[in-house]
Amino acid sequence: MTGTDVRNEAEDSGPSGYAAARLRLLGEEARSGPPRRAALAGLTDDWLAGLFTAGAQDLRGVSLVAVGGYGRGELSPRSDLDLLLLHDGNAPDAVAALADRLWYPVWDLGLALDHSVRTPAEARRTAGEDLKAHLGLLDARHLAGDLGLTAALRTTVLADWRNQAPKRLPELRDLCAERAERQGELQYLLEPDLKEARGGLRDATALRAVAASWLADAPREGLADARRRLLDARDALHLATGRATDRLALQEQDQVAAELGLLDADTLLRQVYEAARVISYASDVTWREVGRVLRSRAVRPRLRAMLGGSRPVAERSPLAEGVVEQDGEAVLARSARPERDPVLPLRAAAAAAQAGLPLSLHAVRRLAAVARPLPTPWPAEAREQLVTLLGSGRPTVDVWEALEAEGLISRLLPDWERVRCRPQRNAVHVWTVDRHLIETAVRASELTRRVSRPDLLLVSALLHDIGKGWPGDHSVAGEIIAKDVAARIGFDPADAAVLSTLVRHHLLLIETATRRDLDDPATVRAVADAVGTQSTLELLHALTEADALATGPAAWSSWRGSLVADLVRRVGAVLAGDGPDEPEPAAPTAEQERLAIEAFRTGSPVLALRAQPEPAGEEETPGAPEPLGVELLIAVPDQPAVLPAVAGVLAVHRLTVRTAELRTLRLPDDVDDGAVLLLNWRVAAEYGSLPQAARLRADLVRALDGSLDIAGRLAERDAAYPRRRGWTAPPPRVTVAPAASHHATVIEVRTQDAPGLLFRIGMALEKAGVQVRSMHVSTLGANAVDAFYVTTGTGAPLPDGDAASLARVLEETLRG
Repeated sequence: MTGTDVRNEAEDSGPSGYAAARLRLLGEEARSGPPRRAALAGLTDDWLAGLFTAGAQDLRGVSLVAVGGYGRGELSPRSDLDLLLLHDGNAPDAVAALADRLWYPVWDLGLALDHSVRTPAEARRTAGEDLKAHLGLLDARHLAGDLGLTAALRTTVLADWRNQAPKRLPELRDLCAERAERQGELQYLLEPDLKEARGGLRDATALRAVAASWLADAPREGLADARRRLLDARDALHLATGRATDRLALQEQDQVAAELGLLDADTLLRQVYEAARVISYASDVTWREVGRVLRSRAVRPRLRAMLGGSRPVAERSPLAEGVVEQDGEAVLARSARPERDPVLPLRAAAAAAQAGLPLSLHAVRRLAAVARPLPTPWPAEAREQLVTLLGSGRPTVDVWEALEAEGLISRLLPDWERVRCRPQRNAVHVWTVDRHLIETAVRASELTRRVSRPDLLLVSALLHDIGKGWPGDHSVAGEIIAKDVAARIGFDPADAAVLSTLVRHHLLLIETATRRDLDDPATVRAVADAVGTQSTLELLHALTEADALATGPAAWSSWRGSLVADLVRRVGAVLAGDGPDEPEPAAPTAEQERLAIEAFRTGSPVLALRAQPEPAGEEETPGAPEPLGVELLIAVPDQPAVLPAVAGVLAVHRLTVRTAELRTLRLPDDVDDGAVLLLNWRVAAEYGSLPQAARLRADLVRALDGSLDIAGRLAERDAAYPRRRGWTAPPPRVTVAPAASHHATVIEVRTQDAPGLLFRIGMALEKAGVQVRSMHVSTLGANAVDAFYVTTGTGAPLPDGDAASLARVLEETLRG
C-alpha cells in the first residue's frame, strides 16, 4: 500500500481508519528512518486536518499548528503530538468546542498530547515568559485553518527570538548545561537517554535555535546525519518496547540493534556514541562562538568611543611557532604554513592545551585539510609535542576532541580507530575505551613528578588499553601495538621495549596486590622478573594508579593504593642494587677542546651554534632518537655564576632548553694547568628564528660581568603577558638522590618546564654557595627532569642536613 493509499484510508475511515493506517505504516519493514517519520507526520497531518475541518465549519480566524518535534515532522512511533489551537479571540466558546473535537479523538486512541489554546498575543507572551515554549514555537508548522494567522505568528515569534537573542541564548546555554549535569554525557553512558543527555536530540534542537537567532551557527558537517542516527535509534526503541521512552536500557539494546539491522548492541552503542560526539562538539564550538559574539557586542561601543569610531583590531599574542591566541582561542598565525609544516597540528594542540585554550574550529579544519602527514618515524619535535599535549592535564580532553572531530587523531595514530567510541560493558568503567585512555593520561599528568621518564608514563597511559580493539587478551594485543606505535612516533628500541612492557603488564600490580599472597617470595619474584628494572617499576606504579583513577570511583581506594604500594616496596627491594655513580664524562671532541683552549686564552666565553651536528666519527645507532633542537656549545673560563648567566641569556632570547650538560674540562698538559666549564646544550626557539651566535656571546659577556639585568628583563616580559588560565601543573619535587655518587651530592629536580627555569635554579644554587660539578638536564614534553651534581667549596659532597636544606630551598623557589 502506498503512502497516498494510507492517507486516503485514514481520511475515509475517521479515527479508527487513522489507527489502522498508522499501525500498518509502522509495520512496514521496507520503510524506516526519515521516510517513515515523514509519512507518519503526513498521515497525522491529514487526520487532524480532517478533524479540524469537520469541527470548525464556518468558524473564521482559527488555525491548527504543529509545534516542537511534531512541527519539525519528527514523529517517532510513540512521540507526543504537540499542538496549538490558534485563534483571534472573537469566538471563545466556539473555539473551546472545537478544541474538544480535536483533543478527545487523540486521547481516545491513547496518543500522548501536549496542547494549548491561545491567541497570537497570548502565544507571544507565553514565549516571552517560557523559554521552552519559545523554542517549540520556532518550529511552528501550519496544519489547517487560517494560514495567515499561523504565518503572522511564525514571523513575530522568529523576530522576537532574534531581537532577544542576547538575553535568550545565555538562558538556553544554562538550560543545556543544567540538563547535561543531570543526565550525563550521551557518548559515554551504557544506558543513555537519547533525548535529554548531553549530545542528544535536545542539544541538536538547541543548535537549530541558535542558528535561527542569526547570532552564531553550528558546524554543519555531519550534524544532520548524527541527528538522523539518534532519531532512527529512538524509532527502533519505541517499536521494540511499545513505549514512549528515550532511555536505551541494557536489556533492550540487542532488540533495538536488530530492528536497525546492526550486528549487535555494541555496534548500536558505537553508532549512538559517534552521533552524540558530533553533536557535543558542535555544541561546544557553537556556545563558544555565542559567548565570543556577545562579549564583542558588549565591548564594541566602549572601544569605538575610546578609538574615535575606528574599528578595533583583535589582539594576537604568540603561543608557539605558527600558533597565536586570539579572542580566547588558539588559532594559526598568519605566517603559518601547515602544508609545509607537518608538526604544526601537534604543536598547535600542545600550545592550546598548555595555555588552557580551545583550539579554534577554523584552525583544526585548516590543519585537517592541508597539513602534510608526518614521516615515519616522527621527527623529535612531533614526539615532544605529543608528550606535551598528553601532559597538559584537563585541557587535553577538549583539544583532543577537537582533533578527533576532524579526523586528525586517526591520521596520526591509525590504531586509534579501533578503540574510538568503543563501549565498555563493565559497571566499573565510566568512559568509552578512547576517552578512558585520555582520562588516564590526564591522571598520569598529575603523577609525573614521581617518575624519571614522564614521557614514557604519558605515552603508556595513552596506549595501555589500545589492544581492546582486537580479539583476545587486550594486554597481549596491546603489547604488540604499543611497540609498533612507539617505533613509529620515534622512540628508540630501548624506550619502545619499556612502553610495550608497561602496556603488557598494566594490570599486574593491582591484580597481584589484591589477589595474591605478598608474603610469598615467589609472588614478589614473579613481579620483579616481569618488570625487570627499578625505573620500569616506578613507571608501572604510576600507570597503575592513573589507570584506576581514570576507570571510575569504584576502581581505586586508599586500601587498594596501600596494597599496591606495599607490593612495589617489596619488588623494589628485590630489584635494588648499588645506586648509580656519577657517569664518567665522555672524552672531549676536537671542537670542544678547541673552544675550551680559546676561552682559556682569551679569558672570555666562546660559543658555537650548529643546526646540524657533525658525526662523531662513528655511524649512528640504528633506531636512535633524533636530536631535538640545535646544538649549542659554550666554553667559559671557570668562574662563579656561569649556569644562571647562560640560562638567563637563553631565556631572554626566548630559547627553550631541551637538554643540557655542564662539566669541568681540564686543559691538556701542553696548554696549561687550568680548567674551563664546558656546556653542551640543545636549544630551540619558542617561535621565530634563532638569534645569531654573536648576539648570544655579547649578551653572555654582559651577563657574566653583571651589566645585563637578566632578572629585570625576564620580569618585564612576564608582566607584558598576563598569566593565562592554563592547566595547573603538579607542584615541583626536589629530592636528594641517596647514594647516587661518591664524589658529589645529587639534587634531582622534577617540575614543569617554563621560560627561565634553569636561570631560577642556577640563581638558587649560586645563593646557596654550592658548586655545580656537573648537571644533566632534559625536557620531556612540558616536564623538566634535571640532576645537579653539587659539592661544597672544597669539592666534597654536602653534609646530609645541608643537602636536605638545599632541596627544600630549591622546591620553595620553584613553587614561588
